Amino acid sequence: MRHKAATGLLFCIVSGVSVFAHDWPQFLGPQRNGVYSGPPLASSWPAGGPRKVWRKPVGQGFAGPVVAGNRLILFHRVGDEEVVEALDARTGNAQWRYAYATAYRDDFGFDEGPRAVPVIAQGRVYTFGAEGHLHAIDLATGQRLWSVDTARRFQVRKGYFGAAGSPLVEDGRVIANVGGEDGGKDAGVVAFKADTGEVLWRATNHQASYSSPVGATFGGRRTAVFFTRQGLLGLDPANGATRFERTWRSRSAASVNAASPVIVGDRIFISATYETGAALFRVEGNALTEIWSSDESMSNHYATSVVYNGVLYGFHGRQEFTPSLRAVALETGVVRWSQDRFKAGTVTLAGDKLLILRETGELMLAPAVPDAFRPMAQAQILPATVRALPALADGFLYARNSDTRSNELVCLDLRP
Repeated sequence: MRHKAATGLLFCIVSGVSVFAHDWPQFLGPQRNGVYSGPPLASSWPAGGPRKVWRKPVGQGFAGPVVAGNRLILFHRVGDEEVVEALDARTGNAQWRYAYATAYRDDFGFDEGPRAVPVIAQGRVYTFGAEGHLHAIDLATGQRLWSVDTARRFQVRKGYFGAAGSPLVEDGRVIANVGGEDGGKDAGVVAFKADTGEVLWRATNHQASYSSPVGATFGGRRTAVFFTRQGLLGLDPANGATRFERTWRSRSAASVNAASPVIVGDRIFISATYETGAALFRVEGNALTEIWSSDESMSNHYATSVVYNGVLYGFHGRQEFTPSLRAVALETGVVRWSQDRFKAGTVTLAGDKLLILRETGELMLAPAVPDAFRPMAQAQILPATVRALPALADGFLYARNSDTRSNELVCLDLRP
């Protein structure tokens, strides 16, 4: 592996995912919280922006890349195939390619590529395509290990924008918000055996959302936390038993829950737009106690907020209505500062700094402080539109756009 002893060579297992501390192997990073823990980033950039290490034309899709060691996994659509590719993370050179046919068509004219970020775990790559095809692929060779057509297997009705939630890998299980049924039995969330694809359990009648689940421990008990179309749901990952549940959805049928739950100790923050709003809950055994709720504080459309020193940083408002970038006190929901009409994007926490990638393709760096928004550096790194989550591994940023003319993936060196 490329990590040197001087940088710690830290190895950990998070949510069943074996990773080095500087990797970015799944949705929102090693712990699914948008936090980067690798080497420090530069606090300023040259006039032309961070150094571009390589760039590569890619297909369609909103699925962000993931990185483990010297390997980057790209999940995109090329022609009528969903394609999983392994690239050398430092050069962009191809290592292997796995593809299968897709006929997905977006009812609203949006991008027709995959939406869900892949997961790298225990030497395998797991992908969940726009039509609900769940695949397990050997990380070293690109060979298919198993696959399940979840839409057909569980009679899933097509959602507005296809399947989009990245599955959670927990202790030998791949757990997905499928949103279907199985012979008249509920199959809202389904757990598959990670090495074979065998169905281990099915639970709840919750329809699929566009939010990705998070693994957490409350009172010594591991819990799979979902923000489904119906609301907040906590399940025992071993058997699918419901630990807690709270309805949280818009009254409008034309709405989505898309941002992931944010876990801080025994508290869970959830957020959505469409006049739904945000809430902070405390987990007390099998019960949820509401601490606060509001539609005026931090209503995330699709980008998950990050937390630093008790403050939430994220996007408030619907993407098409030029949302605000905000700092909000986690415990009270009080807005500390707001940059109005900021436009949509994603935010990553790197040490004590915010790395913000706007849909316009502009990258910004700012201190994560609650008194004011003070950008330290900014640069145009891609043409619009950028909706895929970036990966930040070992000081290198990997980002992709979804442009009507040409799509590309770029690698930037953000080290000092």
